[in-house]
Amino acid sequence: MSPPSALTVLALTDALELPPVTGEALLLGAVVLIAGWLLGRIMRWLTRRFLHWRGRSASASEIFAALIQALTMVLSVAAALTLVFPSVKPVNALGGIGVLSIAGGIAFQTVLGNMFAGIVILARDIFRVGDQIAVEEVAGTVTEINLTSTVVRTFDGRKALIPNSVIHSEVVTVQTGYEQVRSTIPLDIDDRSDLGFATAVAEEAMRGVPVVLEDPAPQALLQGVGSATVRMDLRFWSGARQMESRVAQHEVIVAVLEALADAGVATGSDVLVVEGAPAILGALSRPETAQP
Repeated sequence: MSPPSALTVLALTDALELPPVTGEALLLGAVVLIAGWLLGRIMRWLTRRFLHWRGRSASASEIFAALIQALTMVLSVAAALTLVFPSVKPVNALGGIGVLSIAGGIAFQTVLGNMFAGIVILARDIFRVGDQIAVEEVAGTVTEINLTSTVVRTFDGRKALIPNSVIHSEVVTVQTGYEQVRSTIPLDIDDRSDLGFATAVAEEAMRGVPVVLEDPAPQALLQGVGSATVRMDLRFWSGARQMESRVAQHEVIVAVLEALADAGVATGSDVLVVEGAPAILGALSRPETAQP
């Protein structure tokens, strides 16, 4: 193989040679970076205050403010590069950032998917820190909403990290989305009882429970008929939080069962137990006699 010619070496040298950098350009670039950093801090503070004024959650305000600050810093770096290296055009700098973004997106598809889902979740502001939600098999209180995941403290005290892409694509039940929730407790009563009297007794007992809301009023509705019982649904409204509804269910069950027992209304189930009398048991155990 023949050695490279002088023209080829000169061309490579010119291609690899960095553009001249002066002390004045470096100083100017440093000033732009410092100004960009200060501007980013100011934009972050203004964005946080504006979103808080618009009633957005603290998590949404903080994350969107951080994104604005990061965008300001990226633009400041691009401006500083064009000042330090005059041959670098702003379009080229932004194009390089775009190429790096595409390469990073291909390498970290899952992370970016969670990030974009987090931005959508925070922008929609469906639930906030302190709300109680249920996603698939996870239910609990939201403690953090990050850019890539949401942290939930389950009702049994465990810490669960849910990817934001899962929250964005699955059905999310926000238990504390409204101030009140309705609970329904099924109860079987004897079908020989006075059904109208039984429903009146149950409704009066529910109205006497302090944690049950007066409006909407509690209801006792007959829903089904069994072999020896009638199904009654006890419907009432209480506070939306998990413990509030559980305490209300407990107190309603105690109050209604005591009221029905005092009123002489029998409760039961579809399972009937038949006890044989001694004569019947003796006849069943007696050996068969031969026919004449």
